[in-house]
Amino acid sequence: MKKFEINKTYTTRSVCDYDCIFSYTVVSRTDKTVKIIGDLLDKPVSRKIRVWGNEESFLPLGSYSMAPVITA
Repeated sequence: MKKFEINKTYTTRSVCDYDCIFSYTVVSRTDKTVKIIGDLLDKPVSRKIRVWGNEESFLPLGSYSMAPVITA
């Protein structure tokens, strides 16, 4: 299974705009959460890790219809 690594930056593109790229760095992690810093965040925040297929993922800006999804 692909897992998030500490001090590694992960990116994804916006669903609405191909030129918009979200990027987040994993500051720390546990088995169930990651603490991240990055775009549109004022301070480090924790997000729940979800397993999707054979990789970990999280929703950096919360859950909404066009929310970006970061995968390992």
